[in-house]
Amino acid sequence: MEPSGQIRIYNTLSGEKETFKPLEAGRIRMYVCGPTVYDYIHIGNARPLVFFDVVRRYFEWSGYEVRYVVNFTDVDDKLIRRAAETGMTVPEVADMYIRAYFEDADALGVRRATVHPRVTETIPDIIAFIDALVKSGHAYESGGDVFFRVSSFPDYGKLSKQKIESLQAGARVEIDERKENPHDFVLWKAAKPGEICWPSPWGEGRPGWHIECSAMIRKYLGETIDIHGGGFDLPFPHHECEIAQSESLTGRPLANYWMHNGYLNVNHEKMSKSLGNVVNVRDLLKTTSRQAIRFVILSTHYRNPLNYHGEALRQAENGLQRIANCLIGLRHRLSVVLDGEPDAEIEAELQAIRERFRAQMNDDFNTPEAITALFDLTSLANRVLARPVATKATLERLLAQFREFDEVLGLLPDESDVAPLLDEEVERLIRERAEARRRKDWATADAIRNLLTERGIVLEDTPQGVRWKRK
Repeated sequence: MEPSGQIRIYNTLSGEKETFKPLEAGRIRMYVCGPTVYDYIHIGNARPLVFFDVVRRYFEWSGYEVRYVVNFTDVDDKLIRRAAETGMTVPEVADMYIRAYFEDADALGVRRATVHPRVTETIPDIIAFIDALVKSGHAYESGGDVFFRVSSFPDYGKLSKQKIESLQAGARVEIDERKENPHDFVLWKAAKPGEICWPSPWGEGRPGWHIECSAMIRKYLGETIDIHGGGFDLPFPHHECEIAQSESLTGRPLANYWMHNGYLNVNHEKMSKSLGNVVNVRDLLKTTSRQAIRFVILSTHYRNPLNYHGEALRQAENGLQRIANCLIGLRHRLSVVLDGEPDAEIEAELQAIRERFRAQMNDDFNTPEAITALFDLTSLANRVLARPVATKATLERLLAQFREFDEVLGLLPDESDVAPLLDEEVERLIRERAEARRRKDWATADAIRNLLTERGIVLEDTPQGVRWKRK
C-alpha cells in the first residue's frame, strides 16, 4: 500500500524539499550511520536514534516495507585507546558498549533495525571494495596504506557544496606526505605494532572510517539506496567520501535522498567532555521517562538545532501527563458505558485530526506539528469525556486513534505505567455513578463502584452524600 498524499523530504544533496519516490514501489532501503562503540550513548546520539526511528515508523505506518540498517563501528582509534586504558581487547570493548547501546535504545522505545552490522564482520567485503577501487585507478597503495584518489571523482564536494580547492581535511582525515593530494583519504590503514589488524593484499591493517559504511550499504542494501541519514556533522567528510568511493565503483548514485539532523546543545552550549555537560542516556533514564526524552527530541524540527535543558523535560512530562490523564478517563469510561453507534460529528473531527497529522509528517517529517495533532486529539477526547453520555464505539475510536499516532511517535505511556486516578477523575466517576443510580441503572452504578475499588478508591454512602478515600 502506498501512502495517501505525497511525502516530501529535504534532500541535503539538492538543498530542496523533494517529493519522495522509492526505488521500488512499496519498499524502502534506508541506512543511518550508527555509533562508534567506545562509550555509552549520550543525549546527542539519542537525537538521530529517536528521529530516524520515527521516520522508519512513519513509512511503515504509511504502508511501506522498510529494510533499515544501522551499523556499529567496532574498530577505530577510539576503541583502541579505550582498550589500552582498560586492559581489555578491542572486541571486548565493542561487545560491552554494543550491549549497552541496545539496552539504552530499547529503553528509549527505539525499534531494532532490520540489520545492525559490525565493521569487523564486514572485513572481507571492505577489502574486496578497496581492491576494486585500486584496480580501477580510483585508489592507490602507499607504504602499506591505501588512499582514495579524490582527483578521480570530479563530483567530490557535491553533498557539502564545497569546491575541492577550498576543502580542508576533516575529522579522521589524516594529512600524510605520502598522499598524491592532501585531500586524498585513507581506505586501509597499515597496522601499527600491537594494534588489532587483518591480512590484506597491502599487508596487515584495518579499514579507514569512510569505506566501512560504503561496504555495509552495498552488502546489505545494494548499490543505490533510497535514504541515507545521519547527523549534521557527517556531510563532510564522511558522507562526501562515501559518495566518492561508492559512486566511483558502481557508476550509480549511492543514495537518492540524504537526510541530516541538526546539532544538539545543552543549556545553549555545545555538549563536550571539556565543559562537563555530557548527558548519558542511561543516567537520564534513571530520573526521566523515555516518553519525555522522545518528546523533547521530537518537539523541535529535526533540521533545526535542539537545545536540551531540564525545563524542557519538565514541560514534556507535564504535557505527557495531560495525555495520560485523558487515556485514564477514556479507559475508565469505556469500562462502564453501554454499546452505541459512533458519533458522526466526533468521527468527522477525528478524521480531520488524522489528516493534519499525516499532512505534517508528509511535510519533511514535521514532528512538532504532529505532536500538536496528538494534543488536538487529547482535547477532542476530553470534550467527549465531559459529556454525560458517550457511546462505546466513539470511545473505542478515540483510543484507537491514540494508539495509531503512537505507532509513529512512541510517546504514550505503557498501560502498566499509567498514573493513579487524580482527584478530579474520581469526582467525575462518582458523579456518573450518582446519575446512573438516579436513572436506576444499577449495572452501571455497580460497575463504577467496582472500578473505583480496583483502583484503590473506597466509597461511603452517607446522608450528606458520597464520600471517598484512598486505601
